[in-house]
Amino acid sequence: MSHVFYRHPLHAPPLVAGGEGPYLIDADGKRYLDASGGAAVSCLGHGHPMVTRAIKDQLDHIAFAHTAFFTSEPAEALADLLIEQAPGDLSHVYFLSGGSEAVEACLKLARQYFLEIGQPRRRRVIARRQSYHGNTLGALAAGGNIWRREPFAPLLMEAHHIAPCYAYRERRPDETDAAYGLRAADELEAEIQELGPETVAAFICEPVVGATSGAVPPAPGYLARIREICDRHGVLLILDEVMCGMGRTGTLYACEQDDVAPDLMSIAKGLGAGYQPIGAMLVARKVFDAVVAGSGFFQHGHTYMGHPTACAAGLAVQRVIRDDHLLAIVRAQGEHLNAALTERFGEHPNIGDIRGRGLFRGLELVADRATKEPLDPAREVHKKIKSEAMARGLICYPMGGTIDGQRGNHVLLAPPFIINETHVEELVDKLGEAIDAALS
Repeated sequence: MSHVFYRHPLHAPPLVAGGEGPYLIDADGKRYLDASGGAAVSCLGHGHPMVTRAIKDQLDHIAFAHTAFFTSEPAEALADLLIEQAPGDLSHVYFLSGGSEAVEACLKLARQYFLEIGQPRRRRVIARRQSYHGNTLGALAAGGNIWRREPFAPLLMEAHHIAPCYAYRERRPDETDAAYGLRAADELEAEIQELGPETVAAFICEPVVGATSGAVPPAPGYLARIREICDRHGVLLILDEVMCGMGRTGTLYACEQDDVAPDLMSIAKGLGAGYQPIGAMLVARKVFDAVVAGSGFFQHGHTYMGHPTACAAGLAVQRVIRDDHLLAIVRAQGEHLNAALTERFGEHPNIGDIRGRGLFRGLELVADRATKEPLDPAREVHKKIKSEAMARGLICYPMGGTIDGQRGNHVLLAPPFIINETHVEELVDKLGEAIDAALS
């Protein structure tokens, strides 16, 4: 009997024994193509020699020193690398241990920023339904994933939610994508006016929505209008790129493709590619300067923030992405994957939408393609797809509640940046078999 408290205590997962490139290997020697990078984490695959070497080298120097007393060479170098390529006026990096911590830091710094500049009434956060920002209480409150929020609702802080930007479900038949994007963004304007602009601190969203809805990209012009609305009302824009950032969509930062820059940004997952737990908050110059000119202290902190070994891993990962020109590969293999998915599922009676950017792709399942009627939630098809895929040696990320937290199913794909055409063919073949078996 295992004494590990698994997420699903009655169903212990296989025992992992090794990894090789895009594959994980269990204790019985079975190989699994990691087509979702776990949860869009393992962007370099498994066992990358340069990253493991960097971790070992750092351990030979110093594994850990608390940031109340020291900075470290890996933290300084990684911050420099991230800011060199960062959009807009992002100027400083605050290192943490994961995505939820990064979002928490963004929310707290947004509040503190308005205290520093003498606007204490600004306390409210607006987010979107069908979003996910993490599982700590602040991040969970900001998120719009009903299933995850509901049990803990009495513990959550005040947060307000507008509609997602979800063209497949929400665009009117007579509406262009661009017109829909502006209409969806204007819900933020209405919500700010309803709450009172002087009380709103921040709006947070994922540039490309990940786990909750399955790689949903923004409509054209959506994020630009959101940025415009935030600027008009003095509201901070927080972009959560924990899942969609760090090259996953084909540019290092997902928002680059929409020519928009945030005031605060959360990153994680692909930052360290799973080799060490690491996340970060990126901060715009005006926010940083407000703290420096005011209290001079961000009232926040965690024991392992800025962990030297984690930063060494993140630095090695980002150097591999840069030096091996992996962003170009993400774009090329992303198009190849999209074409293969379209060929296999484009006319599938139960696949309503194939979407995403780069190596961040989603398939939405339906009972009827013409009406977009979702499958019966009681069937729990997403769970069956995961099981059937694992049986065939494929790891993917199916989820339920795609539409409103209860109805809808999708499969999220986020394979490593190192995949080739052969891996794409294996992925699509095994996924097709798994979906068909789950639906039969």
